[in-house]
Amino acid sequence: MDYEHKVAELLLQIKAIKLDAKKPFTWASGIKSPIYCDNRIALSYPYVRNLIRRALVHITKEFAPFQVVAGVATAGIPHGAILADALGLPFIYVRSKAKGHGRQNQIEGYLEPGAKVLVVEDLISTGGSSMDAIQALIATDAKISGLLAIFTYQLEKASQRFHQAEIPVKTLTNYRTLIAVAEKLNYVEKQDLELLASWRNAPDRWQPN
Repeated sequence: MDYEHKVAELLLQIKAIKLDAKKPFTWASGIKSPIYCDNRIALSYPYVRNLIRRALVHITKEFAPFQVVAGVATAGIPHGAILADALGLPFIYVRSKAKGHGRQNQIEGYLEPGAKVLVVEDLISTGGSSMDAIQALIATDAKISGLLAIFTYQLEKASQRFHQAEIPVKTLTNYRTLIAVAEKLNYVEKQDLELLASWRNAPDRWQPN
């Protein structure tokens, strides 16, 4: 199966990905974007959830061997747990920062020192949260086999971060594929396609018409 195009199509159909070039979304970083991706919505659709699980299992062959699956809080947790269950492997998750009470853990679950870990995200934007989680794992002597995500915006900032850290990255689908599928399905108006393409080239400077 062509998971790259099928996943993009299904995410559009269930409105997990929303495109609006005229009324852009504002990310936590302040970046204005014509696209908003919320892969948690896929959890509510069994067929989509199970297809994503199969796609994740399929692509993990490129990261083997690894002993643990780690989800990045919060949206990477359910998909990571589903993947770990499908593979019969231990699962842990990484908070954005350590708890301020109790055991004050940042990493939840048992992690054997030196274990090879596959990190799972729902999506990759600038790569900041993913690298924070990876660095927290490395600080415990974990060995990072790679980062696996459902979707990437394909931003240069993220690519540079992962390249510099020598972290292998794979995703089920991506921004370019999404736009191609959206055009094929008439999900966006043709006059908006150029605007959507221009955003990815310079997201920090992009402005809607």
